[in-house]
Amino acid sequence: MTEHVDRSEPEAAAPSATAAVTPADAADAARLVAFGLQPKLQPARDQEYTDLLRRYREDPPFARLADAVAAGLGLVVLEVSPRAGMAVTAAEDSVFAVRMGDYARRTSADGSDRFLHGLAHLAVAAMAFPRPEDLADDGYIGRVTVNGVDAFVRQACRRLEERADEQGENTDPATDAPGLEAAWRIWVRRSATGATKDARRLAGSTTGIVGKAAAFLTDSGFLQRTGDDNGGTYRTTARYHLQVRDMAGSAAMAELLELGVVPVTDGTATLLPAEETDDLELVADAGLPFHSAGAS
Repeated sequence: MTEHVDRSEPEAAAPSATAAVTPADAADAARLVAFGLQPKLQPARDQEYTDLLRRYREDPPFARLADAVAAGLGLVVLEVSPRAGMAVTAAEDSVFAVRMGDYARRTSADGSDRFLHGLAHLAVAAMAFPRPEDLADDGYIGRVTVNGVDAFVRQACRRLEERADEQGENTDPATDAPGLEAAWRIWVRRSATGATKDARRLAGSTTGIVGKAAAFLTDSGFLQRTGDDNGGTYRTTARYHLQVRDMAGSAAMAELLELGVVPVTDGTATLLPAEETDDLELVADAGLPFHSAGAS
């Protein structure tokens, strides 16, 4: 009997052996991450995606494996849920990272334009989620329009100009100087719309820049276009909610909101006087959802 018990001991160890990661597990984890890299794909419309999300939530070893696959690709997992799917964002050193320089270079090689494109993305995020409670509420849906964002930025520019005048600051610094103080000088000098011979919006106009930002965010699954009024109307997605929440601590967004240009959620801008606040330092070349490194 003793020998029989001894022979059974290897069999008792069998469950730990079968719990080891298999090639099929690795393939499933990679498949889940691949779904996460398709931001427009809604889990409810793909049964395999739904099943893998359920497995992630119910199977901790599988969740750790999927997280490891994402980390190996330079991705940060923001949330895994039926609402957002596998929402990931690229770390700065990831092959999937989008650089502001690469993004803006498709339109113009001018350095000031790259700064304006970053400011447009920052303004869309600030206007979509103007209050901390908006970001804290998972069910909150922000709404923006292209013309509303441009009006928001132009009002912010006026506030910055007033602040510079009050403080007796140089009214014409170098246009490549970092910070919102320099950005308003570039933005207000640019035509809001401009027009081609067939009345299309100029890509280099400020609404053209905002429109490009909105189109990029839509293609990336962060916004959904809902209409054509006011240059284009958009609503936020769960993925964008997570993205902005992750970046909300940036000094750039804080400074823009602290100017007191208070947006409302119907895609227009309510222009209110700013309260007295301490100035905040601006992170140079900050913009959402881009990394500034490599933007040259």
